[in-house]
Amino acid sequence: MKSNFQTKIINLNNSGLGCLLTFIIVSLLLGTIGLQWVVNGFLIFIALLLITPIIAIWGFRWWLKRILVEDNCPVCNYTFTGFNHTDCRCPNCGEVLKVEHGKFIREIPEGTIEVTAIDISSQILDQGEEFRMRNEE
Repeated sequence: MKSNFQTKIINLNNSGLGCLLTFIIVSLLLGTIGLQWVVNGFLIFIALLLITPIIAIWGFRWWLKRILVEDNCPVCNYTFTGFNHTDCRCPNCGEVLKVEHGKFIREIPEGTIEVTAIDISSQILDQGEEFRMRNEE
């Protein structure tokens, strides 16, 4: 039967503390014989392995914030996302759009005349016709 003390030593080695103690002892030994630069190089390498992904993720998120634009289509008012300074199509109506300064702008081919339609209700037309008939009589 194992004693309680031996169980604690085994648990101490399994916790990763034994690996840390071994590293500290090896680094002190290398430091005494003039090879501390090996330990420093290893620590710098480990620090770079830990810091580089954090910086890369932060940089990628910053780049995405600058390049992605979410806006409404000027034709059908559908909200979608596009890349800044590119051409794209609205996924809802298929209109060709240009993305500039954080807005979607309708891409109009040369020679096309842009016309704005005004909706006039039939009731107004009927009233106007009645007015004209009264004036003719």
